[in-house]
Amino acid sequence: MERLLNVIMTIGSRRRIDRAKLFRVIPDYAQAVSDQAAERMFERDKAAIIELGLPLVTERDLLDENTVHYRIDAARSGAVLDLTTEEYTVLLAASRAWDTAAAGGAARRVRAKLLSLGHDADPDLLRRTPRGAVESLPVLTPLLQAVVSGHGIRFMYRGTHGVPAERRIEPWVVGVHDGHWYLHGWDRDREAPRVFRASRIESFPTEAGVAVRLRPEQIELAEVLERMLDSDDRDSALLRAAPFKALSLRDRAGATLEAETFRLPELPRPAVRRLLLSDVRWLELLAPIGWREELAAVLTVIAEAHEGAADLTALDRAAARLPARIRVSPQSGDHLSRLISVASYVMSRDEVQLAELSEALGITEKQLITDLQVLFVCGDMGTGWEDLIEAEWEHGTVRVRNAEPLRRALSLSAVESTALLAGLAALEPAAGQTAQVVESARAKLLAVVEGTAEPSEGPQVPTRSEIAAATSADERAARTADRAEQVLTAVHAALRAEPGSEDARLTIRYSSTDRAGTSVRRIRPLRIETVGARSYLLAHCELAQGERRFRLDRIVELLPAGTEMTRPAPGEGPVLAGRVEGEVWLRLAPAAHWIAESFDAVELRDAADGAEGGSGATYARLVEPVLAPLVDAVLESAGAAEVLAPDPLRDTIVTVARGGAVRHTR
Repeated sequence: MERLLNVIMTIGSRRRIDRAKLFRVIPDYAQAVSDQAAERMFERDKAAIIELGLPLVTERDLLDENTVHYRIDAARSGAVLDLTTEEYTVLLAASRAWDTAAAGGAARRVRAKLLSLGHDADPDLLRRTPRGAVESLPVLTPLLQAVVSGHGIRFMYRGTHGVPAERRIEPWVVGVHDGHWYLHGWDRDREAPRVFRASRIESFPTEAGVAVRLRPEQIELAEVLERMLDSDDRDSALLRAAPFKALSLRDRAGATLEAETFRLPELPRPAVRRLLLSDVRWLELLAPIGWREELAAVLTVIAEAHEGAADLTALDRAAARLPARIRVSPQSGDHLSRLISVASYVMSRDEVQLAELSEALGITEKQLITDLQVLFVCGDMGTGWEDLIEAEWEHGTVRVRNAEPLRRALSLSAVESTALLAGLAALEPAAGQTAQVVESARAKLLAVVEGTAEPSEGPQVPTRSEIAAATSADERAARTADRAEQVLTAVHAALRAEPGSEDARLTIRYSSTDRAGTSVRRIRPLRIETVGARSYLLAHCELAQGERRFRLDRIVELLPAGTEMTRPAPGEGPVLAGRVEGEVWLRLAPAAHWIAESFDAVELRDAADGAEGGSGATYARLVEPVLAPLVDAVLESAGAAEVLAPDPLRDTIVTVARGGAVRHTR
């Protein structure tokens, strides 16, 4: 690390430096066991500097072609990203969509490189910009690298039948859908296109030769996933639904919030069945009759499977599954990006508070002090040890001097740009009035990515802009309906308003998932958060006398300030409020494995050979899951999921499923 920083400082401190002098003044090169060892060391360092985003230039002397000079192109370093304050702010928010400690090198470097741009974020806009939440996976970086480089990869994958197996894939696109990462590409062993959920990859992907399969010209991840539920049996379903409920279905149909009946566009039967089961508490399928009968039969099967106490014998015999442990080892480029960003960030401001800088970088103050200690022992080796970087952090104030070569913007690689575009996509459903800023930031990011693209030889691989567009296309299509745009506008206005003023409060009609009807609430918005493709508003609620979290797409109406607050009126069916107390055990057939991931199962067990439940059954333990979404997920699985414990939850499933079956048989 110190060597790389010394090389950058030594080259960057002068107009240029010849190779021979560089090898004399850098201690590690001068003390290498042989000239060949020094050469190999320098070649690795050059590659690391270029990957870092610094424009390292190699030139031969015009008078002596045996003399090689190196310099860092100052003219190019200033043209990395020309952003407005607003655009920088939304990119910074996008970079916070991951847990950088878990997501690997690309996510770690993105945040550091953004700080090196020297911008100040708009604190008001940052407060109003959603806090994103995208899966933080250590396999993200190598998957994106494989797509960009056009190489095949191999990894261990736990498919729907639960048994890990090696897969050899030529990646076509890596993207985010509903908050989860997916890989789509050519499966060499099965000789067919396949989709892989990245969270089920259980080993660090390694390179497996150059890709040879021609990549399709157009790939939309959302369309690929939808085709998995495609069928020749297609029709337009006619529904009857409770007012202000089944909101996503109403949006698909273009129906009003209070319409009693509405018709969906033509869709394949498996897709419609899944959509209806997830909202079956609020609706009745009127036609086609054959689909209606099938829905009643599925609900009856679910109810019968949950009647009485569950047999836990197979659960007791199931073997505990050890969690996949994919180590995320920080690389020198990750740390070096952060060191340069620290120096650049501080020098552009003269001084910065230690706490502020550690928060901006997403690291602890202890880690930051360690970084400053590294800077303190590095510098321009061409002038001797007396010309080192000056770094101070006494009394909680950080100052960095004598490090001008590090005061530069670091360019983003194609992999880092693609990861950042995915973070932008996670913000979009709740962007509201900032949607135009998000789009302009994306356009500038794509322009830089396209400008750095290099022609490649061999098999056709996607351009970098195609990769970035595929990453964000499906999330852009998931924008909330017009009513949500109005809600977002009002929420952003309330967040901008002076705290305590009347403008900082809203009166809303809210349709919750846990009970019939709607409530009228007076709230004071605090901030917007996103989890996957869902956007939430954290607000102080006068009706509840405390902070509550509201799903933005369930705020169905903005009301005049004087409207009386009301709670939902009693309706048919059970109230599914709150969380399930204690533990929940589920038996999941392959088609329902997604439930364990969606509800963050704390323990998984694999069914013993020959055990009841069939091949690939998994047992999942959840701790205090939210009740209403869990019930909906069990119904959506169409019998592939069974609640084993606790018994009151089984009874709830019976009640809800029987109620739905009765509505479809009368």
